[in-house]
Amino acid sequence: MDRREAIRRVAFLMGGTISAPALSGMLGGCKTNTKESAALESFTPEAKSLVAEIAETIIPETSTPGAKAAKVEEFIATMIQDCYPEKEQKVFFSGLEMVNKESQKAYERSFVELQPNERIEILKNVEKEAFAARDKQKDQKEKDPIFYFQFKELALLGYFTSEPGATKALAYVQIPGKYDGCVPLKSGQKAWAM
Repeated sequence: MDRREAIRRVAFLMGGTISAPALSGMLGGCKTNTKESAALESFTPEAKSLVAEIAETIIPETSTPGAKAAKVEEFIATMIQDCYPEKEQKVFFSGLEMVNKESQKAYERSFVELQPNERIEILKNVEKEAFAARDKQKDQKEKDPIFYFQFKELALLGYFTSEPGATKALAYVQIPGKYDGCVPLKSGQKAWAM
């Protein structure tokens, strides 16, 4: 299976929720930026830590590994730096700043210093604002990227294509044998990994 087929299957698995920039970035191949970009300077250890904590809040460790165990922050940093255009990078970093500002405003601490229930509250507010922004754009032909949706799709894509996500959170068969395209799922069964 080539990369294009793998990405198509991930998109199908995620209900077709991968956005055009993520999909085009992956299908077109990632390129190393030859010029200095905002992303290269902005992924400081603090920014990666913030990305890791936001991702872990979205995909927490339960009976399966969380986003931090899958190193989703590394995936997101690589995708943003190597595959996203500058406009999308700016939206991403503005979104990270916005999350920290919301945390400071609500709890007078940065997001990484918050308790899990406080982090969830901040992300619920960010999500609510994201849906409102998307509703405002519904009649626009060309939509502006929205941080929360951008982040969430990268977190899910990074998680479910990682080894912990594919082998522990999804049903996984290392050597699948024959292809059977129509297998009914039993109640409570995990979705299949690719």
